[in-house]
Amino acid sequence: MGCCLVALASFIGPRFALFLTWIFSERLTFAFTSFWYGFLGFLIVPWTTLFYALAYAPIGGVGGIGWLFVAFGVFLDISTYSGGQRSRSKRAEA
Repeated sequence: MGCCLVALASFIGPRFALFLTWIFSERLTFAFTSFWYGFLGFLIVPWTTLFYALAYAPIGGVGGIGWLFVAFGVFLDISTYSGGQRSRSKRAEA
């Protein structure tokens, strides 16, 4: 049930999904050794932080296919920032 809720929340935005994951589960506590790592990830690279937290296993960390999901999160973060930059430059031209 919790996984479905996070998946639906990610359609609204990664920060909302991270917020719900923080409220309703202990996954972020397991994934990040410090509150500040998770908080900075929330502010700067939300997709990467979300996928890292979901791919993290308490015993072995992130491994195998999990790193592929984290790489996809990095790609989404870069795409988000570059799309925002493109939109700002188009607005400035008009």
